[in-house]
Amino acid sequence: MTSFDTSPTLNVWRALLALAVVFVMLATTGWTAMRNQRDQTPLQASITAWEHGRLDGHPLPDPHAAPARLAAFFATLGDAQRALLAHRYPLAVGNMNGAPVEVRYEANRVALAQAREVERQRIHDPRLSPDGQHEAGRRMHRLDALMKPGRNILAFDPEGSGRVAEVYGDLDRAERISIVVPGVDTDLLSFQRTTGKYSAPAGMAESLYTAERAVSPGTRTAVIAWADYTAPSGIGVDAATATRAAQGAVRLDALVRALPGAAPVSLFCHSYGSVLCGVVARLLPRRVADIAVAGSPGMRAETVSRLRTSARVWAMRDADDWIQDVPYLELGGLGHGADPVSRAFGARVLSAVGARGHAGYFEPGTESLRNFAEIGVGAYGSVHCADDADTCMTGMPADAGAGRA
Repeated sequence: MTSFDTSPTLNVWRALLALAVVFVMLATTGWTAMRNQRDQTPLQASITAWEHGRLDGHPLPDPHAAPARLAAFFATLGDAQRALLAHRYPLAVGNMNGAPVEVRYEANRVALAQAREVERQRIHDPRLSPDGQHEAGRRMHRLDALMKPGRNILAFDPEGSGRVAEVYGDLDRAERISIVVPGVDTDLLSFQRTTGKYSAPAGMAESLYTAERAVSPGTRTAVIAWADYTAPSGIGVDAATATRAAQGAVRLDALVRALPGAAPVSLFCHSYGSVLCGVVARLLPRRVADIAVAGSPGMRAETVSRLRTSARVWAMRDADDWIQDVPYLELGGLGHGADPVSRAFGARVLSAVGARGHAGYFEPGTESLRNFAEIGVGAYGSVHCADDADTCMTGMPADAGAGRA
């Protein structure tokens, strides 16, 4: 037998794809048609309260209105009125695309404090099992960490496993904006880690922000750790399909369209996050200048042209990354398409020297991180390609090394 036939990772993926086929067949016959009727989530309750709320006797605008409409509404308010809304409807305002970022930060501090109190009470709830109480304690400590002075939380939803987005830098004044889109097993508890810091969304974004400032100190940058979608849990059926990516794509597109200013935006998408970035590519506005993927299982496209994006598409993969053993195909909705670092796909392939496997692309001192930082500040002429011929620079403008797009 060949090494291809005996790859444990490949056999696991084959088994998961087969399991997914069975799951889809059962779902289409109605076997999984049961639906749970649940009360409103905290976020939904806050939005409902906003919809029925008033300010100085006047109704509030539709919370689902276009970001420009909501931005215009907040622009008419004084600081005291903005603070009142942030404290009265914290989850609604904290997740409202179009609300000023500083107001969202304030609203989310309130929402985090409220969620922390819920978890504090759950720790001592006798109705919970010891494991449930322990989980509540872990969540409380994570919320404590997110509430520390200086942290700017752009989005927060405590429901389920939790969603979070955090900003590093001054988003309002940024000349370049980077968004880190993580992959599987991303939730409130895994948003940051002590061990393996740079494999978690917060660590990835912090590392990228530091690297961008190092390569171009004169460029005002902001980096968003965007864990504001429900990622697949583990390498299972959800990870083998684009369902979670499609749901997240709607949220990511909404975020990008609501970003302040007109600064170019670069997406840095890791693992399953690159599936999401592939799905959202055709929807994104032209201010998105770059989509860079690392350790990708595919972007739901056979070639860059099929992504239908005006953004430059970059890809990298470390030689020791296990993701290279997954089957790069898409069949009946299973799998994620062509290998983004293959010549046929057509991405600009970057060096990932030093990354050391699937989780190391944002480690300080690696060529993978430096390449991301150069892209993030627009210093395209300084990136290092995966080959000695610098083919990833083909077609770049002559002044691409000037430090700005």
